[in-house]
Amino acid sequence: MNQETQKFEIHLPVEDATTAVELLAVKTEFSKQKIKQIMQNGAVWLTRDEGTSRLRRAKRTLAKGDELHLYYDVVVQSAVPGTPDLIADEGDYSVFFKPPGMFSQGSKWGDQCTINRWVEQNMDRPAFVVHRLDRAAAGLILIAHTKTAAAALSKLFELRLVDKRYRARVVGQVEPSSMVLNSDLDGRKAISRVTLLEYDETKNCSLVEVNIETGRKHQIRRHLAEAGYPIIGDRLYGKAGEVKIEGSEDTKQLDLQLVATELSFSDPFSNKDAESRTSEKKNVWASSTRSKPDSNEIDGGEIDSDEISASETVTVEIKSYAVPNRLLAPELCKPATDESSDGVWPGRQDS
Repeated sequence: MNQETQKFEIHLPVEDATTAVELLAVKTEFSKQKIKQIMQNGAVWLTRDEGTSRLRRAKRTLAKGDELHLYYDVVVQSAVPGTPDLIADEGDYSVFFKPPGMFSQGSKWGDQCTINRWVEQNMDRPAFVVHRLDRAAAGLILIAHTKTAAAALSKLFELRLVDKRYRARVVGQVEPSSMVLNSDLDGRKAISRVTLLEYDETKNCSLVEVNIETGRKHQIRRHLAEAGYPIIGDRLYGKAGEVKIEGSEDTKQLDLQLVATELSFSDPFSNKDAESRTSEKKNVWASSTRSKPDSNEIDGGEIDSDEISASETVTVEIKSYAVPNRLLAPELCKPATDESSDGVWPGRQDS
C-alpha cells in the first residue's frame, strides 16, 4: 500500500523511550525528513497523562505509557497556506485580513494553512484565534497574542459587544429598505441586518452590507439564501457563480463573494491601569453607544447585575478597523456616495 496516496490514521502505544520520528519511521513508509514535515504541519499528536496535544518537536523523548497519533491526509499535507495581510498590531492582539481559502482553525489532520499558525511562524509570537471566518470567506479577523488577551476578547464576542459588518454580492435585486433576517439556525436564535448598497440591473445582482448580532455557523450565507438572495460563488447554499473569461468562450468559477469588512469594539487593553484591568465588575457599556443587552439575548444566560452597575465605570477606547479597498475585489468595494443614483449602477461593468 502506497501511503503517499492515502488518508489514514494510526495510534501507537509507546513501549520504550524513543522519539516520534524514530517510532513513525518504523511504523510507516515515510522518511524521517517527511515525518518531521508532517509534525510541523500539525498532524502528529501525543497523549500523556490523559492529555492530548500536537507534537512538533522532533527531538522530544517519548516515555513508556505515552500514545502517539498520526493523522495523515495527502490533500491536507500538500496544501500551501495563503498569506494574510496585517492591518494593525496592537501588542496584545493583531488584526489581519484573512484571504479566502485560509482556515480560521486547524483539525486533527493538520494546521499549517491556518491563520494562527501563519502568525506563529512569521511573527514569532503566540497566536490564539478569538473568532472564526468561513474558509471560503475573506476579511478581518482578530488574533490574540496572550491567553489573557484571548479570554478578554472572546468575552466581548460572547456578550455581543463587537460590531461586525460584512459585504456580499448576491443574486437578485434587494429592496432598498433594510431587511432583518431572523430565522433560527440549528435551533438557535440568529439575527442578520441587510442593507442595499448598489444594484446592477445588467447582471441582476446586488451589493449589500450585513450586520450580524449573532454568530451562527454560515449565518450570513444561510440567511441570504433562505431570503432568496444567494451569495454569488456560494457552492454550498447558492449557485456557484460563473463569469466569462474576456476573449474566450471559457468560464471561471467565482470565489465566494463575501468579506468581513469592519470590526468595532471597546478595547479592553486601552486602560493600562492595573486596578481597572483586574476588576471583573466594570461597566462594559459605559463608554459605548450600545444599550445594555437583555439577559435573554445573551448566550449562556443572565449577567450578574454587579457587572453592569452604572456606578462602576472605566474609560475605554473604541477601536474600529476596516479593510482597505486595495485588498478588495472591485465588485466588493463600497460605492461612492451619489444621492442621485438611487443605489443603481446603470450599465456598470465589473473589472
